[in-house]
Amino acid sequence: MDTTDRREIGFELRGINNLIKRSLAQRFAEEGLEDLSGMQGPMIGFIFEQSQRRDIFQRDIEKEFNIRRSTATVMLQNLEQKGLIVREPVDHDGRLKKILLTEKAKKCHMQVRLQIERFHRELEEGISPQEKEEFLRILDHLRQNLERTETRC
Repeated sequence: MDTTDRREIGFELRGINNLIKRSLAQRFAEEGLEDLSGMQGPMIGFIFEQSQRRDIFQRDIEKEFNIRRSTATVMLQNLEQKGLIVREPVDHDGRLKKILLTEKAKKCHMQVRLQIERFHRELEEGISPQEKEEFLRILDHLRQNLERTETRC
């Protein structure tokens, strides 16, 4: 029996996800950014990049990181408590609050960005552009399968 017959994609992805989280946490700690969880660094990067062009709202975070509203709420509350973001009401709708980075977050953004770029280079080492493209195509297919399944539940 081939060992690939016993390996399940979902469990493999979960294991890789755990390794990614630990690796990013270690890198952030080495840079004195231990207050950031593995997901908070990329979230700050997303807010930084996108806010140059438009206002960012919680729904944008939910969509970009494919997380539920409750998860996004907790993550944004944590960033707020750490003094990395503020939420301001918008003029046209008092219920909506745009997300803004504080000066503290802007300063750590560059450090986070460098660590994430280094992480991706090391993660993708030895993988050809064609292999990466195929892998991403398969991930897209898995995502579509999960989204289709999620709508049936």
